[in-house]
Amino acid sequence: MKEKITECSISLFEKNGFSETSIQDIVDALGVTKGTFYYYFSSKEELLMNIHNGYIDELLFQQGKILEDSSMTSKQKLFEMVYTLIGSIRQAGASAKVFFREIKNLNEERLSQIVPKRDRFRFNLEKLIEEGIIRGEFRGDLNPSIVTFGVLGAANWSYQWYNPDGELSEKEVAGIFVEMILNGIANH
Repeated sequence: MKEKITECSISLFEKNGFSETSIQDIVDALGVTKGTFYYYFSSKEELLMNIHNGYIDELLFQQGKILEDSSMTSKQKLFEMVYTLIGSIRQAGASAKVFFREIKNLNEERLSQIVPKRDRFRFNLEKLIEEGIIRGEFRGDLNPSIVTFGVLGAANWSYQWYNPDGELSEKEVAGIFVEMILNGIANH
């Protein structure tokens, strides 16, 4: 039931927003009582925290697997990370929207648990960019921090517009992004 409450809430938060969705809306959509909700979550904010943790923990897990793969180059790892972010839209698109849009509704204590995880994902990517520069795979005249923010900005914003059932697959979109990141858009 906890998973059903979470899934239903993600859908309602995505559609109506966190603030506009009440616990009553959630239990009505599931056909259960508020007691059922409170058995699993002490508050709507705890539920939101659960959604945030689920989303970022899965991304960190996937990123860790990529980083640990010593058979891949930095370029391949960059592609896999971008692909993970774009690919998560199919599996967790609504969660991504809730994660990015509703983080402002977490209190300071809960935010202090999520922000370090979000930052860890960013720092891991930045370290990969730095390693790619050292290995000569990426240009050395670029600022790794700014490149990292550019990659994350492009990939993370895609949840707003990308349709997994549309014309291009996740792999194709990730490929276009990485090609653009690595080579720009100028006709050399």
